[in-house]
Amino acid sequence: MSDDMRLLTSKEAADYLNLKPKTLAEWRLAKTGPPYVKLGDGRNARVMYVRAEIVAWLRERRVDGGSP
Repeated sequence: MSDDMRLLTSKEAADYLNLKPKTLAEWRLAKTGPPYVKLGDGRNARVMYVRAEIVAWLRERRVDGGSP
């Protein structure tokens, strides 16, 4: 599997984004954070993030400062 398609745990994704895992959990509930996948069914399903999708999500939020 290429590095871009690597699956990250919630903790790894939070570390990558310099956030707390709780923030990602809150974003999942609010449907505002990066895309994620659920492996399994129900409340015990494992939440994972695809690294490439986190990078794409970040690119969508890039703000150019412009020049003076």
